[in-house]
This record gives sequence, C-alpha cells and structure tokens, in this order.
Amino acid sequence: MKGELVKIDVDKVLRTRLPKHYRYIPRFLVRWLERTICQDSLNTILEKMADKNSVDAATLALDEMGITVNASGLDELPLGRYMFVSNHPLGGLDGLALISLLGNRYERNIKFLVNDLLMAVTPLRGVFLPVNKYGRQSREAASEIDVALSSDNQIITFPAGLCSRMQPDGSIADLPWQKAAVVHAVNYQRDIVPIYFDARNSSFFYRFAKWRKRLGIKFNIELIFLPKEMLKQSGSTLHFVVGKPIAWSSLDAHAPKREAARLRDIVYSMAPTPS
Repeated sequence: MKGELVKIDVDKVLRTRLPKHYRYIPRFLVRWLERTICQDSLNTILEKMADKNSVDAATLALDEMGITVNASGLDELPLGRYMFVSNHPLGGLDGLALISLLGNRYERNIKFLVNDLLMAVTPLRGVFLPVNKYGRQSREAASEIDVALSSDNQIITFPAGLCSRMQPDGSIADLPWQKAAVVHAVNYQRDIVPIYFDARNSSFFYRFAKWRKRLGIKFNIELIFLPKEMLKQSGSTLHFVVGKPIAWSSLDAHAPKREAARLRDIVYSMAPTPS
C-alpha cells in the first residue's frame, strides 16, 4: 500500500496555525522561511521516503544526501536487550543515522524515544515512541512506551533532548542529560550501551543559539536552521563509537540524575583522540 505522502508547506502551516494574523505576515518572510528550512529539498527526500518502512526510509534519506555511516564497536556487542544512549551533536541527522545503523543491525527491531512533535514525520513513525515534553503524557502513549520497553526491541534515546550547544568554555557538547534513560533501564532491566557521535554543526548555528539565549529569548529559534545544517553534511561520513554495555544492575536507582550525568561523562570519554 502506498505510504502517506508528507509535504512540508510553511505557508499552509502559518495559515492554519495563525488564522487571525496570517494576512499581516509579509510574503517575503514566508519565502525566507521556506528557503531557510530548505522546503523544496526536504520535500524531494520525503516524497521518496513515503513508500518505505521506517528503517529503509532513514537509509534512503542518507543515501539521497550521499552520507555514509560507520560505527566502531557495534559488531562486538553481545546479544542483549539494550537501551542505546548517545550524545546529540547535529539534530535530525543523528536520529536518521542511528535508525539506519541500528535498524539494519537488529533486523528493524528498534524503537526510538522522541519528542512527540516528530510524529509529523510520517515515514519514521514506525520506530518512534512519542514523548510529550511540554505537557502530560497521554495514557495511550504511556502504554505504548511500556509495551516497547518490555519487548525485545532495542531502544534508542538522546538523553539530552535537544542537540548540542556551545558551552561556556567554547566547546560543543550536550546539555545536561535527563534521568529518564536511567529510570527506564532499571525498571525494565535493560543494559545501557553508550554511543559517542563525532560530529558538529556550523559555528554559525552555535553562535546564533548562544546569542538567542543571551537576549533572553526562551524559544529555541535556532532550530529552524537545522534542516540546512543537515544538508550541509551531504557527501560526508558520520562516525559513531559504540561502547561496552553497562549493566542496569550497576546503576544507582536512587540517584538517577547523578547516574545520567555519569553516563554522559562516559560517552564523552569515548571521543577519539585528535591526531
């Protein structure tokens, strides 16, 4: 059966979401937004993804951009029910790469904990487990997460939530990791596999995010640049380092926030030493 065709339409979104203000929005601003989020390029890729299952759709998207993904340590992992935790340097491309990499490694038996807003990306819904980060989780969504965590599917998550930002010392790293991954690992007896992703966005993206924060703007408006940042990676090779499993029984269930910070440190300790 033909998949549901997803099409990004900035003009339609503005018209639907802002009906009272739409007529006051300058057309040049709408066109600027369309160019900034690379609407035409994304729609071309999404159209080709429409008939694919989620893992094949992610692989196709990477192929369309000429992106190669490799991972050291993945083939050495023993059999197990894992929760894969990774740093989140780029944004959407990180997710596409992990869906393709782990989905093909584990015969498509994967689920990915994501912001529920990403359910709009229809071709990838098959692997997404939506998490409401700005309100109460629905009973149906909570049940779906419980079923997935109880299953033999491999679970993927970015504990930072948002992609990496510039730190006070000028380095690029994740925001503090949230405790949910630790809580889930303990409650569902899943060993944790740390993954370090060696990549970064442009300096412009990080500087923009830094100044947005300095100006006191709470909304992460730099996110509109992520599609362009993703397409800038076209033709590149993405490198992942997969660490050894960390036993769920070794985690301190009484201090999940502290354990999340420890896992974050472990992931960054896996970064390759510059040559």
